[in-house]
Amino acid sequence: MTAKSSAIDQIGIAVSRPRTPDPRPPSADRRSGTLQAALGVTAFSLTFPATAWGLEGFGPWSLVAVRSALAAVIAGGCLLALRVPVPARRHWAGLAVVAAGVVLGFPLLTTLALQTSTTAHAAVVVGLLPLTTALLSALRTGARPSRMFWAAALAGAAAVIAFTVQQSGGALSSADAYLFGALLICAAGYTEGGRLARTMPGWQVIGWALVLCLPLSVPGALVALSYEPVHLSAHSVAGLLWVAAGSQFLGLVVWYRGMAAIGIPKASQLQLAQPLLTLVWSVLLLGEQLTPAAPLTAAAVLICIALTQRARG
Repeated sequence: MTAKSSAIDQIGIAVSRPRTPDPRPPSADRRSGTLQAALGVTAFSLTFPATAWGLEGFGPWSLVAVRSALAAVIAGGCLLALRVPVPARRHWAGLAVVAAGVVLGFPLLTTLALQTSTTAHAAVVVGLLPLTTALLSALRTGARPSRMFWAAALAGAAAVIAFTVQQSGGALSSADAYLFGALLICAAGYTEGGRLARTMPGWQVIGWALVLCLPLSVPGALVALSYEPVHLSAHSVAGLLWVAAGSQFLGLVVWYRGMAAIGIPKASQLQLAQPLLTLVWSVLLLGEQLTPAAPLTAAAVLICIALTQRARG
């Protein structure tokens, strides 16, 4: 019996056991995902400079309406070409929130702000968006982040408020009011979009939100163009095309694909560089002069966001 048991044991040792699949993606997929996420962040960082270029030839209402209509045409074409089924009725309320926040509200309010604000100033204020989104997400889902999370979030908010008050000479300007409103409405859109992305690919969320806005964006573009003068130039056309195709659709496509490949935590770390990249573009493309407070505040917000990521993890 002992010999037989020993033989069975030896056979058992020789038989290879099935291995648990490695949850980590191959290195090539990780590199591709990182590259795509980085391309998405780069696309988003160019939004404010492109908007400033677009305002050289279009009025704010025309720019936002035409931008939304063009992005919706691109998104609708992709949805049709890939034969993506129409979302279930229960998802349309959430898509309406995404549309109101990401497709219409944020572009309109930031465009109105950039009429009187520099892109560097706007980049610092909107750099608070990840924190605002995290706060609304916690309220929406009922999560209870740690004290470190709340302390870092409040510190980041305080840094941005102090920066805006200092830059405005002791009082908030109308541009700052637009930017803070944009933070809240975009964070609501991101929060609802994140919830919907659990049931459908993220690019389809933004795609259907854009299509949902077509009944508003097309008539709005026609009316706005009839009231606001248009002066076409290389800058204005390039700015319009970028915010429509690059920022509002293609940038989100590569961003969501990259996030799916490398995971949300690693992708969010790449997004920390977005405000600083916008500061660089504002100097290179627009020739803006940065005050010492702008990069310092952007770096402070970056540190606060990094702390919230660590606390949430």
